[in-house]
Amino acid sequence: MSSIDLLKQQKQAILRRHIKADNVKGLTQVLTTLAPLAIFWWAAVLSVGVSYWLTAGVTFLITLFTLRLLVLMHECGHGSLFRTQRLNRGFGFLFGVMSGMPQYVWSQHHEYHHATNGNWEKYRGPLTTPSVDEYAAMTDAQQRMYRYTRNVALAPLGGFIYLIFNPRWTFLKGSIGLLIHTLKNKIAQPEVSIKAHAAGFKTRYWKSAREYWHMFWNNVVLLGAWGLMCWWIGASLFFTVYLISLSLAGGVGLVLFTVQHNFEHAHATDSENWDHVIGAIEGTSFLVLPRWLNWFTANIAYHHVHHLSSKIPNYCLVNCHNEYAHLFSDVTRVKLSDVPKALKCILWDTRAQRIISVAEYRKQAAQAS
Repeated sequence: MSSIDLLKQQKQAILRRHIKADNVKGLTQVLTTLAPLAIFWWAAVLSVGVSYWLTAGVTFLITLFTLRLLVLMHECGHGSLFRTQRLNRGFGFLFGVMSGMPQYVWSQHHEYHHATNGNWEKYRGPLTTPSVDEYAAMTDAQQRMYRYTRNVALAPLGGFIYLIFNPRWTFLKGSIGLLIHTLKNKIAQPEVSIKAHAAGFKTRYWKSAREYWHMFWNNVVLLGAWGLMCWWIGASLFFTVYLISLSLAGGVGLVLFTVQHNFEHAHATDSENWDHVIGAIEGTSFLVLPRWLNWFTANIAYHHVHHLSSKIPNYCLVNCHNEYAHLFSDVTRVKLSDVPKALKCILWDTRAQRIISVAEYRKQAAQAS
């Protein structure tokens, strides 16, 4: 019996053993993230009068703890950081404000990724990986642009767009559309209530009134926090440290997420052949990171275990992996030195049902001709 068949056979026993959310452990992780962040922000203020190099060093530390905060936000979205769901919702909202991301809305989209992991017909990742046929249909200029925008050097820009720009822009654009829709329909049908007109508005930016109001309060609280920080330490210092640290943390997060699913010959099937466990084992990598980096990323490197069930808390992932290591023998290991190579795997080979690099695509095209 293959390791995947054994894993399927033992999956429920594994989940019962390791889905053990703990409020004390969750609160400890929150405290060891928020307290250092507060201290280093205070240090950033003091460092300006000493040395800008010192400020840069403190900003780097803020980046690391912001990265950890992003992973804990992600954990709250799965409802696995705490046993009590009210704590997951409350701290999830707080972490979402601190990272710029409307956490509840993000978590709904992220759950879709988990529900379809390995099925590249339904979900192509945050970078929307094209199939080889779609890539072949691009012009030379489009292909060059696609390759250049997937360069790791642009990761901080991607982090800025993903965490800071897009959530503000999509809320603003969607809200203007909602306002115009409601006013036009109220004028045309004055007997119908404003609430009813607003309920008829459809947009890709939110799927329910709950998502809209979460985005609304995320933006209101965030803008209020920006104002308070500018008043406290000055707009120049605040936005310099804030934008750099959050963009870098977001960029690292995007890179980590990418290489956990885009690596050489990662399993990438269609809906007809999709299997959840195979997606977790053959379509998800195990990032081999130093212990200190595993701490700052809250063990997200054990991504294969996380995709076996997102309800396993981050503080249980390592023990689960070690206890059932023999069942995870087919998981691809990706070292830090392998990350640049993995980031070149940006095409979906629909015939071979796997992820490949542009270089491999070109080799296949040359052989075919």
